[in-house]
Amino acid sequence: MVKKLILSLGALSLLFPALAFADDPSAATLNMGLNSIWVLVAAILVILMQGGFILLESGSTRMKNAGHIAGKTIFTVGLCTLVYWAVGYAFAFGSDNAENSISHLIGWGGAFFSPSVAAGEGESLPTTVFFIFQLAFAAVSLSIAWGGFAERAKLSAYLVFTVLFTALIYPVISHWIWSSSGWLFTKGAQDYAGSTVVHLTGAIAAFAATVLLKPRIGRFNKDGSANEILGHNQVFGALSVLILWVGWFGFNAGSALSVGDGFFGYVAFNTQLGAAGGAVAAMLISWLVNGKADITTTLNGALAGLVAITATCAFVDPWAAVVIGLVAGVLVFFSTKFFEKIKVDDPIYALSVHGAAGIWGTLANGIFATDVLAKKLNVGVGGLIDTGSWHQLWVQIESVVVCGGYTLVASFILLGIMKVVMGLRVTEEQEIIGLDLSEHGTFGYPEQMKKAQQNM
Repeated sequence: MVKKLILSLGALSLLFPALAFADDPSAATLNMGLNSIWVLVAAILVILMQGGFILLESGSTRMKNAGHIAGKTIFTVGLCTLVYWAVGYAFAFGSDNAENSISHLIGWGGAFFSPSVAAGEGESLPTTVFFIFQLAFAAVSLSIAWGGFAERAKLSAYLVFTVLFTALIYPVISHWIWSSSGWLFTKGAQDYAGSTVVHLTGAIAAFAATVLLKPRIGRFNKDGSANEILGHNQVFGALSVLILWVGWFGFNAGSALSVGDGFFGYVAFNTQLGAAGGAVAAMLISWLVNGKADITTTLNGALAGLVAITATCAFVDPWAAVVIGLVAGVLVFFSTKFFEKIKVDDPIYALSVHGAAGIWGTLANGIFATDVLAKKLNVGVGGLIDTGSWHQLWVQIESVVVCGGYTLVASFILLGIMKVVMGLRVTEEQEIIGLDLSEHGTFGYPEQMKKAQQNM
């Protein structure tokens, strides 16, 4: 009996080091530990969303480009990590110029970020955990931008734009809205987990890319009519949505950055309601308008609901989360038709799912945010319905216009320079044979491609 007790205590000491090394750990230390565990798990969920982006982009495009999509995603996430560590995090959250007026526009200090090995006195979680969480968001925004490059951009374009986007575009928007010294933050802009910071920023960059790259071969006819270029695997698309949906709980609920009173559970609750509303509304509207319930539209609706609820999940009542998701599902259906009509080739619907829904989600706070939750988070005030005031809605409009405008101008300038200096698009021959072979010398589906070649 004594032997079993000793073994049990030894196991507990290994599982819970605090019991082994501290007789009476403080409440603050225990709280910091719980916060660290939750936020790191949330960061891992967000990083795993890259698997969803691989399946989404490859499933929505043709088989001859699948290997390229998978490989460039892993490569750009790696490069994004190095750039964000070198300068991106400093521009977003650096505090060396906190007393200067320039701090409202950009952070400074902490380049080649070298964190302390443990949390300091009074910190709610280690800066290492916060860095990884913020890095995961930067990588998601970058992956959204790749929607405008799909099936026609050079690998070298991915390399250069990763550096520029991660250093000069995303951190600036992040600083404006999420840094305590950012000018939009101080005005009370509400974007809890990034409908604007992450999704709209990535979508606007995608728009600039797809305009400068021009449509894929065969996408539009000379008379302006569109040809549908079907993705090669709809099951990949559905699985990608499920992976992204699960990862979104890290995205939104993780943004609480603490365990605290369990508020992150309320955020997760609203996230699920928004996603559900988007999926249901998208299928129903496609069924009503087209006479058939379109699967791709349904998948896009779920993602649009998630994008829209990203800004609002911590500020609104549950009924409003459902409404926000329902509107996003309808919006994404008509938005895709609009972009097709103006001859913008958007293979993975990034402009509709992340752009249109991102704008709607950000503006929705100005309508549905409650004053109680705004005060709880100490960001802005309640929206039009709760307070009868237009103030928060005008702040949200300003946030969308300024952030979207900066991203649009910066993306067009940087990509325009790249187009002149190095070119953005592969040759017609390379596009026809596929980027797997032309950029990497191999196939993502070697057996199927060999059969296709033998039958030619």
